Amino acid sequence: MTSSSEVPGFYKKKPSERLDFVKKFANLSDEETESISGYGALGEETANRMIENVVGTFPLPLGIAANFMVNKKEYMVPMAIEEPSVVAAATHMAKGTRKTGGINADSDEPIMIGQIQLVDLDDPFAAKEKIISKKKEIINLANEQDPILVKFGGGCKNIEVRVLDSDTGPMVITHLLVDCRDAMGANAVNTMAEAVAPRLETITGGRVYLRIISNLAIYRKTRASAVWPAKFLGGEEVVDGIIEAFAFACADPFRVATHNKGIMNGIDPVVIATGNDWRAIEAGAHTYGQWKEGHSSFTHWEKTRDGDLKGSIEIPMAIGLVGGATATHPTAKTCVKILGVKIPGGAAELSQIICAVGLCQNLGALRALASEGIQRGHMGLHARNLAVQAGAKNNEIDKVAEMLKQSGTVRADVAEKFLTELRAT
Repeated sequence: MTSSSEVPGFYKKKPSERLDFVKKFANLSDEETESISGYGALGEETANRMIENVVGTFPLPLGIAANFMVNKKEYMVPMAIEEPSVVAAATHMAKGTRKTGGINADSDEPIMIGQIQLVDLDDPFAAKEKIISKKKEIINLANEQDPILVKFGGGCKNIEVRVLDSDTGPMVITHLLVDCRDAMGANAVNTMAEAVAPRLETITGGRVYLRIISNLAIYRKTRASAVWPAKFLGGEEVVDGIIEAFAFACADPFRVATHNKGIMNGIDPVVIATGNDWRAIEAGAHTYGQWKEGHSSFTHWEKTRDGDLKGSIEIPMAIGLVGGATATHPTAKTCVKILGVKIPGGAAELSQIICAVGLCQNLGALRALASEGIQRGHMGLHARNLAVQAGAKNNEIDKVAEMLKQSGTVRADVAEKFLTELRAT
């Protein structure tokens, strides 16, 4: 066992050598070492290329949410997640939309924002006007960096210029508005921003610092909506309860944080399963909620004239099918195939499916809260995990889980107690 985490040339070592060092450093058993050393469908070579200092992979359960019909098209939706009840809730709520025509969805054009920060300007507002006067030149310079993207209808389409007050003084922020087509867009946008930056310095006499994509993709939003019959949800009283829960989220930042987390419970697993950047989606969604109207819900719920429930969602959705893990991870590629989304245009379709899942998942959580309570369904599914943690094997798992559910006390210590009793009989 070694006590120092300083390892000269750690990144140069083979994955197996790194793993051996970690095993000694953390005093891992052979079984514990094996638990982090597998590569599954990804394979060691691919994993070692994707990130630094690889020692293995971290598997997540991959479930399939059934029943989804979005824009009249049928989907089986892959979801990679460790939390119980999410896939079940999304599947069930998707079923509830089928008699009312399914889920409708649409997307904006895939415009991402590249930001270029200019400082040390004598007259920021005059600098802004100089940049605007050179708009066509700046757009052309940006598009020279990616002729393939331009060929397929994408590329820099416009610019915006803002004067921003800050703690270090005024800044001029130039936005490149780039149509990324079926890519998430980070590489293309960042390359364009890097290329344009020196020209902006020449035009304004200022100094450029940051030039990078923004994950607040306000021009790349996706929307989805559907109607659920009151009877499916449990009656008009449940509909009223859901709307009250929604009103709570709109009024209170402490509630909306958990409300929106429930929405992302549905969105993130599909983003992960398809190899997309779930951190970018999370950051963009939460910042959009704040930017748009304060601590707001990503969804909106209302009662129809017939007493049914109508829900809608709108969030930025920078999803891609070109580049990144989506194009290299075997599991992600298979998940994309299951969804049946293809280039060109598939990124927009995928974003619509993802928003549809987020909407359904939000309703699943709200319905549980408004009727039986979230713990009943969630903890019931959690009982199996507790049984495994207690040491249950094979048939013991279901028996202990059932004992926990019947007792109404789904806790780790109770699972251990029931397992001991079961083995004593």
